[in-house]
Amino acid sequence: MYLFGEKCLRQGRLCCVAQAALQLSYSPASAGYWNHRSILSNPVTRTHGTVCHGTVARGIVDSCSLSPPPSFSELQEKAAEMLGVEKTLFVPTNTMANLISVMGHCRRRGSQVLLGQECHLHVYEQGGVAQIAGVHSHPLPDLPHGTLDLNELERALTRGSGSSYHPVCELVCLENTHSSSGGRVLPIDYLRQVRLLAHTHGARVHMDGARLMNAAVALRMPPARLVEHCDSVSFCFSKGLGAPVGALVGGSKDFIEEAWRLRKALGGGMRQAGVLAAAALVGLAEAEEVLPRDHGNAQRFAKGLQDLASPICSADPAAVETNMVLVQVAGLPPSELCQRLQAVSAEEVAQTGRAVSVLLFPWTEQSVRAVWHRDVSAQDTELALRKWEFVLRQLRP
Repeated sequence: MYLFGEKCLRQGRLCCVAQAALQLSYSPASAGYWNHRSILSNPVTRTHGTVCHGTVARGIVDSCSLSPPPSFSELQEKAAEMLGVEKTLFVPTNTMANLISVMGHCRRRGSQVLLGQECHLHVYEQGGVAQIAGVHSHPLPDLPHGTLDLNELERALTRGSGSSYHPVCELVCLENTHSSSGGRVLPIDYLRQVRLLAHTHGARVHMDGARLMNAAVALRMPPARLVEHCDSVSFCFSKGLGAPVGALVGGSKDFIEEAWRLRKALGGGMRQAGVLAAAALVGLAEAEEVLPRDHGNAQRFAKGLQDLASPICSADPAAVETNMVLVQVAGLPPSELCQRLQAVSAEEVAQTGRAVSVLLFPWTEQSVRAVWHRDVSAQDTELALRKWEFVLRQLRP
C-alpha cells in the first residue's frame, strides 16, 4: 500500500516512527484501514503500509540507543539554532503553537489580529483566537500567491489607531508555506515589508510556519532567513518532516517564558516523550535530503496531469513551489471525482494490470488537493497519474 498524503489512521497501532524509536517490532498497519484526504493504495503489489522509510526508522533507533535518549531540551536548542531565534518550546500541535503565540503577543483582551481569510489559523483552528484568547481576528483577502495586499494591510493596521470604535491591532499572522494557495512560498522581500508596516504601527508579526522547512528548501535558504522578519514562529514536525506528533513555537526569551505558562494553562505539557524528540530530530536532520524529492514528485504529478490535457482536471506546474498540487475540477462535482478515484473495478485491473485506489476529499467546490511527503515515491506518483488517466478516460462522452 502506498500513502499519498500527509497523515493516516491506523487501527490503534503506533506509527512506525514511534515503533522505531521505542525499538519495538509491531507489524505494520493494516492495509484495510486508511482514512485521510490523500491516500494512494496498491493492494495488488503491496499488502501492508508503513509511514516512514527504513532509513528514518534506523535513524530513530540509532538516536534512541544513546544514553540518555534525546530530550526535549536538546530538540528545542537545535531548533532555536536552526530558526535563528533565542528559544523554542515544544508543544503537541501546530494549532496549539499558533494559539500560544497569539495569546503571548495580544495581552489586551479584545485586541485585533490581522490575517489572510484563507490562512489555517483563521479557517481551520475553530476560531480559537476568539474562543480562548479573547482576540478579534480580522481577515484580509489572500492574493493568489498567498500574500496580502500591503496597502490593504496598512489601512487595517491604522484603522484602530486613536479610534474609539475599532479594536487596536497587536498582531499580523502570516502562513508559510501557504496551504490554501497550494503550498506557495512567501517571498523574503514581502516578509520584510510586512514587518516594517507592522512595527511602524505598533504591531508584531507571527509566522505560522507549519511547513517552514518546505519553504526554506524551495528558496534554498536556511530557515533562519525566513523568520528574521517575524517576532515569533510556529513549526510543525508531523507534516513534511514525518514525525508522529509535535510542533515548536519560537521567539525571544521573554516570549518563550510566557509561552511556557500558556502551554501549561492549555494542557500542553507532555511526559516521558523523549521518543517524540528523537523522531523530530531525525526529521530535521534529513529535511534537506527528503523535501526536494517531495517537491520534485509534486512537480512531476502536476506536469503529468497537464500533459493529459483533460477538460475535466487541470493543474498548473508553475504554481507548484513545494509539496502540494491543487487540481482544478470542471464538469462534475469534486466529490464525484474523488469517489471514482477511490473505486477499483475489474475493468481497471483488466486494462491496467493494477488495482489502485486514490483517496482524496474535495478541497473546494472546484478543486482537490494532493500532498507529498517522505513516503510517497516517484513510482507512487506515476501510479496516481495512471489512475487519474484511467478515470478521465471513463468520463469521456
